[in-house]
Order: sequence, then structure tokens, then C-alpha cells
Amino acid sequence: MRLKIKHVSQYDFDEPADYALQKVRLRPASSNLQDVHAWTVKVDGGKVETSYQDHYGNHVDLTSSDIGARKMVLTAEGEATTHDASGVLGKSYGRAPLWHFQQPTEFTTPGEHIKSLAKTVLNANAPLDGLHAMSEAILQTVPYMPDQTNASTTAEQAIEIGQGVCQDHANIFVAAARVAGLPARYVSGYLFMPDRVDQDASHGWAEAHLDDLGWVGFDVSNGVSPDEKYLRIAIGRDANEATPISGLRMGTGDEALIVSLQVQQ
Repeated sequence: MRLKIKHVSQYDFDEPADYALQKVRLRPASSNLQDVHAWTVKVDGGKVETSYQDHYGNHVDLTSSDIGARKMVLTAEGEATTHDASGVLGKSYGRAPLWHFQQPTEFTTPGEHIKSLAKTVLNANAPLDGLHAMSEAILQTVPYMPDQTNASTTAEQAIEIGQGVCQDHANIFVAAARVAGLPARYVSGYLFMPDRVDQDASHGWAEAHLDDLGWVGFDVSNGVSPDEKYLRIAIGRDANEATPISGLRMGTGDEALIVSLQVQQ
């Protein structure tokens, strides 16, 4: 499937910014699941200071705002052809070793709820069957509902709240998969929806590593393994590490963020 993406993030500052620095993870890489044909990241009200590949293999653009800027706009735009491999990325590895993806983080530290979900995998006849069953169990336990959680909500807290979004579902999945002894990670990216072009935000799902298959994806929120409608952007041990944009700003006043996203064929 040929996908066209335009992702605009506009930051408006109440007061002129003294300094703002952002890590922008919005350039996808080609793999057996996707071929990236063209991609640009443009900054209005600032500039790209440098670009590099981090330890996860994510392409990162380090951007800064102009001194005294009242607005900064980051625009990522490009095209890619995606392929349906039933969610199997395979045995594709970067500099981060597998054991690194078995480490809990602040957002994926397991509590009793996470440990209980992990039993679905531990008690299964085959790990892959157990992971699919656990994905279903997570969605039943935490039905999809926006505005009930936020970026600081941990996996265990989302279960206690009892509702969440894709970020919560994926964080819960990776936390429970690790308890079951499997390396697991968060994937940020885009999802093509046939009934709409404009979307409110990027998407997130999880991957677990199996010895025979390598990395396998699970979109808990939609109850499927990623197919040709999905475009991968970045990975990390949790949603925070794979977030499309993160950074800091120096100066007084608040800031407002407006996101515009279009995913189309």
C-alpha cells in the first residue's frame, strides 16, 4: 500500500522563547515491512541542528527554535510503500541487545495487575498463542476510551483506571510480555484508516520477540497484528522513549501544541 503522510506540530509560546530544543523522531526507515521513497522534516521558527541514528536505530533530528520565537512549526511529510507480513518484522536487530528490551521502565514497571496478565502467556501452549490471548485480555480489561489517561500514566495505573488509549495498551502489553520472559518494545507510527484522512494523533503498538520468528507486532487497541495499513516510525522500551517529539524549552509563559495529521493513499 502506498501511503502519503503529512504530520504538522505547531508550538505557540505565550512569551518569546529563550531556547527550545526538540528530539524529533519522525523519519521512518525502510525494512521488510516498508519502503520509504521520500521524506522531509522542515522547521519553521527554528532549524535542524544535527541528525543522527540513536541506539534503537531511530532517525533523530535535533531541532532548535529561533531566539525570541513565538511559534515553531515542525512538518514531517513523505511517502512509503507498506507490506503485509502479518505483523512479523523478523530478526532485525540494532545496537540495543535483546536483554535491554526485558528491562522495566518507569512506565512499564509491573504490579500485580501486569503480573496477572502475564500468566496468559506463561500458561499458553505456545508463546505466540499466549501473546494473542493476552492482547485480547488487555483490551477487555482496559477498553479504548480517550481522555481517561495522559502521557504520564503508567501501565499499571491504566489498568487501575480501567480505560485507556493505544499508548496505554502497548505499554501494558510490553510490561506483561517482559514478566513472561520475552523481550518487548513500543512502536510509534501511523495507521491508515479508510474512512478518514485527518487524524488527531499518531498511533502506537507493541512488539514482542520470539526465538523462531523474531519481532512480532500486536496492535492491542484494534485487536490485530499490524498489516499494510501501518507505517513504523520509532521504537523504544515504552511510549516515552518512542514518542515522535520530545524536548525542553527555556523561558517564561506557557505553550500550546496543535497537531495536524493526514494519512492517505
